[in-house]
Amino acid sequence: MSAHLTYLEAIVVGGFQGVTELFPVSSLGHSVLVPALVGGSWARDLNVSAPESPYLAFVVGLHVATALALLVFFWRDWVRIIGGLLTSIRDRRADTPEQRLAWLLVLGTIPVGVAGLLLEHLFRTTLGRPIPAAVFLTINGVVLWSGERLRRQSALAPATVGAHDDGRPAVEPPAVTAPDDDENRIDRDRASDERIGRIPYRRGVLIGTAQVLALLPGISRSGVTMVAGLTRGLSHEDAARFSFLLATPVILAAGVLKVPDLFGPLGRGIHGQVLAGSAASFVAAYISVRFLTRYFRTRTLNPFAIYCAAAGLVSLILLTTVR
Repeated sequence: MSAHLTYLEAIVVGGFQGVTELFPVSSLGHSVLVPALVGGSWARDLNVSAPESPYLAFVVGLHVATALALLVFFWRDWVRIIGGLLTSIRDRRADTPEQRLAWLLVLGTIPVGVAGLLLEHLFRTTLGRPIPAAVFLTINGVVLWSGERLRRQSALAPATVGAHDDGRPAVEPPAVTAPDDDENRIDRDRASDERIGRIPYRRGVLIGTAQVLALLPGISRSGVTMVAGLTRGLSHEDAARFSFLLATPVILAAGVLKVPDLFGPLGRGIHGQVLAGSAASFVAAYISVRFLTRYFRTRTLNPFAIYCAAAGLVSLILLTTVR
């Protein structure tokens, strides 16, 4: 592997990981499809479905780097969230938005954590192949498009728009009128966290559970959690923010859990490539989350739905007809 995983491959794949992990287009799906479509040494060296593939050790570093980018971007939020969790445990109550948000993240992470431990290897080795990945990427596009349609239909029914379980309407974020400087962004982020912290726990668990679908190559973690959030009354901005906060501990845990692989036989000879790819992943992820948190203030999932459906169908055609 050390002779075949080049620095060019490492940097390109690292950049793809950082972008596709946060954009609702599936990082695992692209990790499977891009090497297969390029072919040659890429298809041989970057095979995620092989049971003992050294590529997996490389991907570990990319996941950790992506999670670190999220932690850096949302550091103020995590300070409040961790503080809320500690005070909630100390006081044995969850009254403040920070305390409730902390428990929403804990409860919403448990289902995907359990499913990942039980099913990740099975799904990756049996479904982590180009043709299934192309099919699931197409399905991901349909899911994103359907989520937007359901959201639009609910907007036409004022009595049910964003309603909480007790019938109260969800609080929509105010229109963006102030300059997006640091002070205004901090205030806006805090207001978003407060709105998210007011959603019922069972809704938070349902939204978090949607991440389980991302074990399927081609299904986007951020995409399905955003769709779940949109259909449960969150705005695009809050759904995206909750999705990124939910993803951070999952991505970090998935990487840290397999860090020993980097120092074993699977990681031998690729440490330099891991560092290069991880640096590219960190930069790409930070730029991506900065862009997306602004993008979803006023825009929708539709462009990503079209991209996923088109990319999935084109990939499927190429993989089944081109020899």
